[in-house]
Amino acid sequence: MTQPTPSAHLHAALSLAERGIPVLPLREGKGPMGNCRACRSNACGGRPNMKTPGPCACAAPCHAWAAATTDPTVLTSAAWAAAWWQAAAVAYHPGGTALTVVDLDNAGAVEWARHALPATRTVPSTRGEHWIYRGTMTSPNAVRPGVDIKSLMSYARWLGPGIGTMAPLPDTVRALAVKEPTTARPAIAPTVSAPAGGGQCPHRSPAYLERGIAMAEQRIEDAPDGIHRTVYRMFLAVLSAHGRCGCLTADHVDRLFTAAQTKGESLRHCETAWTNARTQLGM
Repeated sequence: MTQPTPSAHLHAALSLAERGIPVLPLREGKGPMGNCRACRSNACGGRPNMKTPGPCACAAPCHAWAAATTDPTVLTSAAWAAAWWQAAAVAYHPGGTALTVVDLDNAGAVEWARHALPATRTVPSTRGEHWIYRGTMTSPNAVRPGVDIKSLMSYARWLGPGIGTMAPLPDTVRALAVKEPTTARPAIAPTVSAPAGGGQCPHRSPAYLERGIAMAEQRIEDAPDGIHRTVYRMFLAVLSAHGRCGCLTADHVDRLFTAAQTKGESLRHCETAWTNARTQLGM
């Protein structure tokens, strides 16, 4: 089967933009383009995964969903040219066009939706379906097995217009974003106390810890492939160095999860990698 060319991806993006749908290129693996050198490690002032847009005005498609645009001048600019050559697909920002996508990742999730959710426009995906509703909401991942939500501050792969009449976003979908305590992210602040002996833990040095976290973020961001393996190895390295002394905080681990999710990892995969790393270290 012939793969779409960069010009085909750009043509599709321009067609969507003309209809008022903000678009961006996706790299192989369905992840956004990595931050450019000027924007790495939050140097530009905008958060790497753009959960909050920040002040960055980079001309490249550098900040995941926040780079999505309907401006044909931007889409065809020299700053975006390299990204289209690397692109494996086109994505769009559902929240930017007042939509919510319920991403059903397997047959079991699709079967659940057919019984639990009101009918709406559907689009076949690689392993399941996208159900598209009119309206916006937050964009939590892993709201139930095989189900992610893509709306505000998120992106979804463009898979075609779909079939069926688009329904208003129902309360049953909004309720999915309210997780029960048992499904929330596990407590990530280490429970092991600092080493005994009366001395100060050397890992509590802000500079030492910051270098470790920043290095792990950069390794995850730069991984060209094998992202599952890279995320696990970086989680393992951070926990090995800092997990037993109590210096890690929820903010530190949130940065690691953010870096992984920016590369396309789901929250579920992040949690699994974190748990496996702790188990490997006997923590």
